[in-house]
Amino acid sequence: MNDYAGQHEVISENMTSNITVELARYVQELKQERKSYFHDGRKAQQHIEICWKQLESSKRRFERDCKEADRAQQYFEKMDADINVTKADVEKARQQAQVRHQMAEDSKADYSSILQKFNHEQHEYYHTHIPNIFQKIQEMEERRIVRIGESMKTYAEVDRQVIPIIGKCLDEIVKAAESIDQKNDSQLVIEAYKSGFEPPGDIEFEDYTQPMKRTVSDNSLSNSREGKSELKFGGKSKGKLWPFIKKNKLMSLLTSPHQPPPPPPASASPSAVPNGPQSPKQQKEPLSHRFNEFMTSKPKMHCFRSLKRGGATPEDFSNLPPEQRRKKLQQKVDELNKEIQKEMDQRDAITKMKDVYLKNPQMGDPASLDHKLAEVSQNIEKLRLEAQKFEAWLAEVEGRLPARSEQGRRQSGMFDAQNPATVNSCAQDRESPDGSYTEEQSQEGEVKVLATDFDDEFDEEEPLPAIGTCKALYTFEGQNEGTVSVVEGETLYVIEEDKGDGWTRIRRNEDEEGYVPTSYVEVYLDKNAKDS
Repeated sequence: MNDYAGQHEVISENMTSNITVELARYVQELKQERKSYFHDGRKAQQHIEICWKQLESSKRRFERDCKEADRAQQYFEKMDADINVTKADVEKARQQAQVRHQMAEDSKADYSSILQKFNHEQHEYYHTHIPNIFQKIQEMEERRIVRIGESMKTYAEVDRQVIPIIGKCLDEIVKAAESIDQKNDSQLVIEAYKSGFEPPGDIEFEDYTQPMKRTVSDNSLSNSREGKSELKFGGKSKGKLWPFIKKNKLMSLLTSPHQPPPPPPASASPSAVPNGPQSPKQQKEPLSHRFNEFMTSKPKMHCFRSLKRGGATPEDFSNLPPEQRRKKLQQKVDELNKEIQKEMDQRDAITKMKDVYLKNPQMGDPASLDHKLAEVSQNIEKLRLEAQKFEAWLAEVEGRLPARSEQGRRQSGMFDAQNPATVNSCAQDRESPDGSYTEEQSQEGEVKVLATDFDDEFDEEEPLPAIGTCKALYTFEGQNEGTVSVVEGETLYVIEEDKGDGWTRIRRNEDEEGYVPTSYVEVYLDKNAKDS
């Protein structure tokens, strides 16, 4: 096959060097030649048109001089027949008639000369110039056809030179195809990719009628003591996979629970931390349980859909934490309402101006304002639809947040500090028994937060007070918008506790604050948070 393709490359190279390059240069020469012939044709056509215009002008001048000569002769005869006219007037009329006759004769001679010249030019145009131009174009096309024929002969010679080699290549291809041993190939594939999967043995009968301790069969598929039936990822050992299950899906099922905040790194003793995260190393469970879970589980809802820095910001600000998203949506709704009010004021002004024009037509045409009024009304309708869309998103976000105001949430540290067990169990409540994250809906239903403009202004003017401190258990790289990086062992201030989304708002100094995963920090709430 490679030799066969190489011969076609030889053909391509010879055609490029001997045919394509030469034809491209020849085509450019033909274009220039053809362009010059068309230029000569236009030039000859313009010359004959100029001669025709000169002929028409001399003809009209000859006609005008003849009419004026006739009128001058009639005037002279009239003056000569009148006995009341003086002799001087008669002589003057006679001289005028003679002058007009002479001008007519000159125009006649000029017209005759130009006519003869035009007839000659016309004869040369139709019998000499144009035929010569068409003859040259015909000869050019004939040369082009001959050149194409020569190129086709050159291609035939190039192709004929490699035909014997191509024939040998085709014979070898047929010979190689006939020598295929499908059984041997299959055996090679089996040896290279066999998994070594061992099917489980028979399940033993467990007699529940006997008051004795029941044991699970060693050959059972659900036996967690045998390491053979469990997948081992990592290291150099090859994992034994279940057949007909994609590797990436099974690895994702067993090692990576779905949750918005990133899982904390492995810890030597995660249970020693009061509100510490669960270790990424999940407790081993029977593979059959994992397989059943894989077949029946549904994808869990993510709290943060996308937190990629540098990408396009979603229109609904879904990449932000809930509280920041609510503020952004509220700000967008306020901006749209201001724009709607501005457009409505403009519509009212145009309507008043139209009423003035109706009462005083001399001041302007009322119909001229209809287009502008319709445009403003259309803009108002678009802005209202946009505002309704953002209000729906805002209502969705407010329905997920706890039903309490900003200030009430700041002063809730007192109650939270007196109930540390509740705080410590937050992370555990949000995790299912297998360690995967689940976002539970509030039992109170959709309760909207009454966020006022006064609260937003207060947030901008005065920062949130600290309600406690926290210690970073792991290093976290805050690469997403609204998050902040922390180093293991670092102590920070807590300004907003976890609201159920897995994130805690902290402050390092007056200018740097943001969100970190709750499972990455150990929180110490201040009992005097309200007073501070």
